[in-house]
Amino acid sequence: MTKEEVLKEFEALKGVGKVKAKLLYDNGFDSLDKLKKAKVKDLTIIKGITEKNAKDILAQVKDRTEKTKKKSVEKKDKEKHKEKKEEAVEIVEQKKEAYSPKIKPKLSDKEKNQLVIRRQIKKRTPYFLRDEGFRYKRIPKNWRRPSGITSKLRINLKYRPSKVRVGFRSPRLVRGLHSSGFEEVMVHNVKELERVDPKKQAVRISGTVGTKKRLEILKRADELDIRVLNMRE
Repeated sequence: MTKEEVLKEFEALKGVGKVKAKLLYDNGFDSLDKLKKAKVKDLTIIKGITEKNAKDILAQVKDRTEKTKKKSVEKKDKEKHKEKKEEAVEIVEQKKEAYSPKIKPKLSDKEKNQLVIRRQIKKRTPYFLRDEGFRYKRIPKNWRRPSGITSKLRINLKYRPSKVRVGFRSPRLVRGLHSSGFEEVMVHNVKELERVDPKKQAVRISGTVGTKKRLEILKRADELDIRVLNMRE
């Protein structure tokens, strides 16, 4: 350590100013370790340092060294704890099962193309509002066909919300299918899985089914290679 750094450390102690710090340094105390080893008699020899002042300085130096020791011990403990955590994370990562892709339906080229068309239609399909639903809070927003004689939406006037029309409908071949291309089948028990065609149909477990029966259905579905749509993957 340089002289300036040592003097700064001495000045940080209570009762030690610039003058006393220089005196301590000139009298051979060029580090805190040497000050710690010193006795009260060694410090009282120096001009301007009384017995009380010497005791205070030595007590402060001891406290500082103890604190630094504690900090170093805490750092070591933290490092060990981090190493243990990293090892535990590595073990968990090794235990993870390999990724298995989702089951996909067997579709013809025509069906695949029509699913793509359906996605494009859905992108440009607006949210259909009930007549005057955008204007008044009392009118619910769910769609109802406009039937009033004076209804501007019924007569297709400009600046009105979009109306349900045939052009927004999805292609007939893929109508009602899940986004994956499967036909959805609602299941309530294990027996109903036997009727399902795993190539074209996927299963959705009913909300009324309990946890125990649900687990049984999932286990049997894995055995039969049937995709469960409402399973957390």
